[in-house]
Amino acid sequence: MTPASIFGLRFQQIRSLTKWIMTVVPMAVAVGSLIALFLWSLDRATELRFAFPWLIFCMPVAGVAMVWAYGSFGKSAEGGNNLIVDQIHEPGGGVPFRMAPFILVSTVMTHLVGGSAGREGTAVQLGGSLASACGKVFKLPPADVRILLMAGIAAGFGAVFGTPIAGAVFALEVLTIGRMQYEALLPALLAAVVADWTCHAWSIGHVHYSITYLGGVGKGIGFHLDAFLMLKVVIAGVAFGLAAHVFAELSHQASSLYKTILPYAPLRPVLASAMLIGLVYLLGTREYLGLGVWSPNPDDVTLLGFFRPDHIDYWSWAWKGLFTIVTLSAGFKGGEVTPLFFIGAALGSAVAGVLGAPPDLFAALGFVAVFAGATNTPLACMIMGIELFGATHTVYLAVACFVAYLCSGHSSIYLSQRVGVPKTVAANDIPPDISVRHMRDMNAQAMGDLISRARLRSLRTTANFQERPTVMTSHKLTSREVGMVRIYMKPREKAVGKAAWFGSGKPLYRELVMQAKAAGIMNAVAHSTHFGYSNHGKLQQEGVEIPNPDLTMCVELIADREQLEDFCCTHGGLLRNKVIVYKHIEHWDVLGHEIAAQEALMKATL
Repeated sequence: MTPASIFGLRFQQIRSLTKWIMTVVPMAVAVGSLIALFLWSLDRATELRFAFPWLIFCMPVAGVAMVWAYGSFGKSAEGGNNLIVDQIHEPGGGVPFRMAPFILVSTVMTHLVGGSAGREGTAVQLGGSLASACGKVFKLPPADVRILLMAGIAAGFGAVFGTPIAGAVFALEVLTIGRMQYEALLPALLAAVVADWTCHAWSIGHVHYSITYLGGVGKGIGFHLDAFLMLKVVIAGVAFGLAAHVFAELSHQASSLYKTILPYAPLRPVLASAMLIGLVYLLGTREYLGLGVWSPNPDDVTLLGFFRPDHIDYWSWAWKGLFTIVTLSAGFKGGEVTPLFFIGAALGSAVAGVLGAPPDLFAALGFVAVFAGATNTPLACMIMGIELFGATHTVYLAVACFVAYLCSGHSSIYLSQRVGVPKTVAANDIPPDISVRHMRDMNAQAMGDLISRARLRSLRTTANFQERPTVMTSHKLTSREVGMVRIYMKPREKAVGKAAWFGSGKPLYRELVMQAKAAGIMNAVAHSTHFGYSNHGKLQQEGVEIPNPDLTMCVELIADREQLEDFCCTHGGLLRNKVIVYKHIEHWDVLGHEIAAQEALMKATL
């Protein structure tokens, strides 16, 4: 390289660093200040709940109020952490600023009335909301906004737990399983450190944990490895991973069950409140409400209590998991991480009792390992363990986190998390960059198909099969003429005139699909591409780590020609200057005696 090119490269690096300092520092200061306010409010709400036990009977009213408010005014803010992850993967309408006040107030309200929730979700959403707002103020391009959103996640996570390094790594690791984007490492680390420092500057502290095994924090003896103890750690890691998987899957299934039982969302927290209050009186304790970090009652089970070297508890992890799933799946706000800390520490205490291991050490391992399995962030959780408990037990922390990560499977508490690199070679058939949400849908569909085939096969082989209608194999094919329209655009393009309060317009492709649904179009889908161009534009290809917002994508509509023409005329403002292609196709219906015979066969067995 010539001296001029070297100088130019260094100048660009200095310019980039200056840009990120000027952008990230004020954002991180704002996030750290909001986190300080949030933690202070959370402590006051918890104190009030202990001082006035009758507040738990306000839980149904608080739940209805927050769910109604989100549905009426929150709009896209309801997406929470998943919305932020989606916006990093696929830039579109951005993260609305209203997410910050909504999540702060609703989380404090949840804890005031005794909901079993955490605080990480609130911190991440505060960080993402303010980062998105800063991106608009500084008019950053989409690629820089994605990095700023990651920095916002790091700031919120690092400040709320007092672990800035873990916060920075978490922001990069949580987006895609098995893959990290190191381009955002410096902005994320800067944001996490500044936000944590700001939180401390407001005189807000964090809970301190200590492990007495081998001397505790600050009295480490250096590297330590006991082979027999390591075997117990591996066994515990398997238990932590399975617990993380079960928690994530039950949370998603409970959410679906609430929606099935009560389609009207504001009624779901009423049902959850009745269940929680019933559990409180059934068990005769309130120790599984709220954060569970501390309690004025010395007999209560708390997160800090699991770090006593003589404390063994076998079932608190299951009860806390139940309380948390019932709370968050119904629409109460907060986060899953602090409850996961409680579940992990309690499970570590139980495993230690079974295996004859140090309870305080295994509580610390479970504290970070269950979180690692539930979020697929083993590196961040290992670093968090070092920041919270010291470096003496680093090797045990690493093994527990990595084993839990492997054993938790491709599940996650964040459905928008993508699968970049499968955890095992046997899972290489997973489609690239598929989200956990889509993968769960595919698995559910495959399981449903398998059950249907098995049931039909069992019906065909029963003894009285000859008495049932004969299954015919002939089919009839009918067709009719329809049309298909393909509309080409960029993922980052927004619907003109669709700006919302404290937010921005929807992505154009989403708006078109939603309008097609409202217009009664038979099919409407948005297709992503990997390489190409449109309208004589520049060749574009998919990014290595994150999607390219300038890569052409396609919205495909299928309906009668007249209906498609009316749609394009009605929404001409959205479609101006877009490449639109019409194609004549046929819609086929496959009919025959087999379907009717199978239905009759099913009815005969009921």
